Amino acid sequence: MLTTLNTAYTDTRADDLAWALGREPLPALATLELELEGAQLQLRLLGASHQVLLEEEQGSCSETVACIPGSSTPLPLGVAKRVGEWEYEFAAHVENLSEGSFAGRAQELIALVSDHPNGLAGVFPGSPHAFTALLAHRKGGQVHWRTWHAYPQEGQLVVTRTRVGVRSPAAVR
Repeated sequence: MLTTLNTAYTDTRADDLAWALGREPLPALATLELELEGAQLQLRLLGASHQVLLEEEQGSCSETVACIPGSSTPLPLGVAKRVGEWEYEFAAHVENLSEGSFAGRAQELIALVSDHPNGLAGVFPGSPHAFTALLAHRKGGQVHWRTWHAYPQEGQLVVTRTRVGVRSPAAVR
């Protein structure tokens, strides 16, 4: 699903992004609700990037990557932790692209996500390459999502990957 976000572009730099786990739902500009083999997933585009809410029999999980006023947790390169009965893994990296490469990559990602039934992309007014996109799927007992946060003025694309799944019996020992 592709939407134009009716808000000013609030993420001014990739360095302004912060990560948080377990936050309450924040006001969203667009949402996509999915049911992935028993898991209820809500992909949310915020004026300040994204939030994913996961509900399953084993519990709930909330991930927020956004410009969060007062946050002291910058965007980490990686996180692995237990959340209730789940193993949560998060990874992020920044792609630095030339202006021409950035435009092509942005168009490719927007097309990929907006045409996917489990994808949500939002374009910010003022630049066709300023966007946030989320794409989710389930594989076995795990829910996965990827996100892209575009900063055309810097030629930077922040890419994240998340995996949430029930801990294996071997990991519990």
